[in-house]
Amino acid sequence: MNNNLETDIERLKERNARVELDKSWETSWTRRIFISIITYVVAIIWLYLIKENGVYFKAVVPTVGYLLSTMTIPQLKKFWINSRKTQ
Repeated sequence: MNNNLETDIERLKERNARVELDKSWETSWTRRIFISIITYVVAIIWLYLIKENGVYFKAVVPTVGYLLSTMTIPQLKKFWINSRKTQ
């Protein structure tokens, strides 16, 4: 019985470590920058394929939109959580 409890505790610790790493990745600037680069490249390709002018400048719009959304979501999340606590 005691051995099972120790095994369960170790499994929980390992799971918690994985969850913390996943959470860190989700909020990391490395992830945001990587997705921004991919967004920029895909936007350039799309704009080029549809024969748009100024593709490099216009591709900045969705990239900046993505970055702004990732910076405002944490504040929105806090607001949402606080509004749920009062209900």
